[in-house]
Amino acid sequence: MRIKAEARAGVLVICEMKPTGTDPRILSLAAEVAKSPEQNVPVILLKLKEIINNTPVGSSELKKIKQDIYCYDLIQYCLLVLGQDCSRIQGGWTTISQLTQILSHCCVGLDPGEDAEEFYKELLPSAAENFLILERRLQTCFINAAKGEEKDEILHFFQIVTDSLFWLLGGHVQLIQNVLQSDHFLHLLQTDNVQIGSIVMTLLQNILQINSGDLLRIEGKTLHSILDEVIFKILSTPSPVIRSTSTKLLLLMAESHQEILILLRLSACYKGLRNLLNKQETGTEFSQELTQLISLLSPQIYQEVEDQKLHQAACLIQACWKGFQTRKRIKKLPSAVIALQRSFRSKRTKTQLKLNRQKEEEHLRLQLQLQRQRAMRLSRELRLSMLEIVHPGQLEKYNREMEEKSALIIQKYWRGYRERKKFYQQRPSLMEYKAAVTLQRAVLKFLAKCRKRKKQLAPWQRLQELTDARRVELKQQVDDYIRRHSGSQISGVASRELHAQAQEQLQHYFMGRTLEERAQQHREALMAQISTNIEQLMKAPSLKEAEGKEPELFLSRSRPVAAKAKQAHLTTLKHIQAPWWKKLGEEPGDEIDVPKDELSIELGTLFIGGTKPP
Repeated sequence: MRIKAEARAGVLVICEMKPTGTDPRILSLAAEVAKSPEQNVPVILLKLKEIINNTPVGSSELKKIKQDIYCYDLIQYCLLVLGQDCSRIQGGWTTISQLTQILSHCCVGLDPGEDAEEFYKELLPSAAENFLILERRLQTCFINAAKGEEKDEILHFFQIVTDSLFWLLGGHVQLIQNVLQSDHFLHLLQTDNVQIGSIVMTLLQNILQINSGDLLRIEGKTLHSILDEVIFKILSTPSPVIRSTSTKLLLLMAESHQEILILLRLSACYKGLRNLLNKQETGTEFSQELTQLISLLSPQIYQEVEDQKLHQAACLIQACWKGFQTRKRIKKLPSAVIALQRSFRSKRTKTQLKLNRQKEEEHLRLQLQLQRQRAMRLSRELRLSMLEIVHPGQLEKYNREMEEKSALIIQKYWRGYRERKKFYQQRPSLMEYKAAVTLQRAVLKFLAKCRKRKKQLAPWQRLQELTDARRVELKQQVDDYIRRHSGSQISGVASRELHAQAQEQLQHYFMGRTLEERAQQHREALMAQISTNIEQLMKAPSLKEAEGKEPELFLSRSRPVAAKAKQAHLTTLKHIQAPWWKKLGEEPGDEIDVPKDELSIELGTLFIGGTKPP
């Protein structure tokens, strides 16, 4: 509605004033804008691009066309269209990007005449702000875009809008200060996207090449934010393109302004910048600019000494003068003002300490996060290397062991945390318990001393003598106990025979222990052979991949050998499982009989290679 109302007002001005020498194309275009509905105005305004391109650059005719465009408020219409929602405009971002080109070309080289104040103080700043807002919208669309083709198209529109803004700033350098102080520009500068960040850093570098003096006219907070962002991109951005552009930009700022160079050298905010720059990788495309920047931050020794002497002399003079002024002022000021100053300075110091502590904590948190990421990466690489080393047949066993170890570690830390938590919760009760124990110990000692003192003071009492009746009673109790617990009596001959039998059984046991040790060694050898066979079977190829006589190596065609081996195995098992006291009467060479039924049942489940079932 606003565009339509202003278009009608423009038509009335055209009809009433009828300026002479107006280009008929501009006149017809203005009339068409006034008569067309609001949604068709952006598409109609695109015809200005054809008119401007068909006119020779730098000619008086082009200047006259730009004055006619401004006279008929077509530039204001372009600004109003740029402020609208992109979804309501025909052509979307394509139309908007072309309108930004038209607006920047029309504003550069235009003589506003009598409306110079309105043009320079309202229209141009509004145009620059609209360009920054459009870039912000394009940045949001680029981040939210899912397809690669859509991102490339949005990035192309972002580049067109940025070029239009640079063209406008190149024609009107007074707008550079407004752009540098804008929050939208600072937000664009702080982006994490590599492509958009590279475009914005290049724009800032080109702006400073046009006129770097406006950098010192902006507010100190904004200047510090720009410097912080540029230094952050040099030190932390992995993209070499952004790092190169940021290094060149910081070098340009330091070479152009001595104040910025002094700020980078002496300010506490940038303490240690030179050491961090020295840690950057050498041999890159921007190593030369990085070396120049480091040399700027570290001047020659003689120059440093001279500057230090001058600085110390200035500090001494300032200290003497400020001390004199302070002493003079303190004598005149009441004590209330002194207390106020003291409280203010203490509060300022606490605030500064808090900020420094927050910065240190943030730095420590980032370092811890990087260490965790490195540790996680190393553990994953180690796990992948272990998975490559482990045989595929043992992979499930290895994963199960790793899961058990991980579960044990988690349980260990959780139990430690739980016990520490319980300890801290029970700490007051433990303190109370210790205090109670101390009190009880002191009371018991006191009572013991009291009892000891009473015994010392008490008269000596003789023991009572036993009476005859008491002696008879005790003797009767002793006789009853002996009668109930009479010991078993055995003759000497029986004792000797029992001893001889025990010695004989013990001798048989020691004689059979040597055979058992040999059998144990034989079993260990067989277990080692079985382990070797298992490893060979695991490493053996599958039946599909086997060639030649490889499958025949794992077959046995001797059924008697298998039966004898099974019988020997069962005999050994029965002998091992029998208790030791049953082995005392056996001779070392005796064999244990195995029932045939049990042997046939066991042989039914034995695999004998090379045979077929009946």
